[in-house]
Parts: sequence; structure tokens; C-alpha cells
Amino acid sequence: MKALTSTLGQLHVFRLEPGTDLFDGLQAAVSEADIQQGVIVAGLGSLASYHFHVVDKPQWPPANLFVRGEGGFDILSLQGYVIDGRVHAHIALSDAQKAMGGHLERGCEVFTFAIVTVAELKGVELTGLDQARRP
Repeated sequence: MKALTSTLGQLHVFRLEPGTDLFDGLQAAVSEADIQQGVIVAGLGSLASYHFHVVDKPQWPPANLFVRGEGGFDILSLQGYVIDGRVHAHIALSDAQKAMGGHLERGCEVFTFAIVTVAELKGVELTGLDQARRP
């Protein structure tokens, strides 16, 4: 186990417009705001297409299963971290029949809008926190 302690810095609310790639738009917003360490605390909106990955099997090394689709989808949640200026986010989304989600990838096109809230973390480095390690 690893425990880290931080103080919160500024809270940033970003609105991404229709046609924007959700991952690229969020990464650009984080870079422009110069957020190096942070937590993605909320996200909502809608998508015209999605792309995410999930862990395929519980065997080492982990394999990823990539999932893509098009259509109208609501973002139920978007959360994650900014680690050394790099976005690592997970998304949950739904249409009228199903809910799904996983690790956010490029290829999620914003449909109406997306609003994402990121809190800066101060006095802490998250380097390597999201790296898989064999148990």
C-alpha cells in the first residue's frame, strides 16, 4: 500500500464543445492550466462516439480489450487523476439500453457538451501511481 497526503489547490471547471475529442480536449485543458498533479472529480455531458478499454482477463500480464461505438450516449461519470501533467481517466456512459465504461481512450467525440472538474493537488507527486505491478 502507498498512502499520499496533499492539499487542494485551485479547482478548475472545463467545458468541452461539440466535436471535441474528450481525451484530447481534457489533456489540452490540463496542459493549458499547467496542472501537474490533480484529481478529476466529476464529469458529465454526452458523446456521439466512445472508445475505452477494460482489463480482458485476470492473468498476468494484464491484457486490454478495446471497445468502440457510435450513437448517442450520456456521460454518467468521469473521474481519474492528472499524473505529471498526463490525464489518466475512467468513464462510465449509457444509452437507453445499457451502461458501460472503462479507461478513457482517444475517440470519444463530445456530442452536446462535456463539463469536467479537476482539482489541483499540491505538495505531492503521483509519479508511477498508475503503473501496474505484478502481485
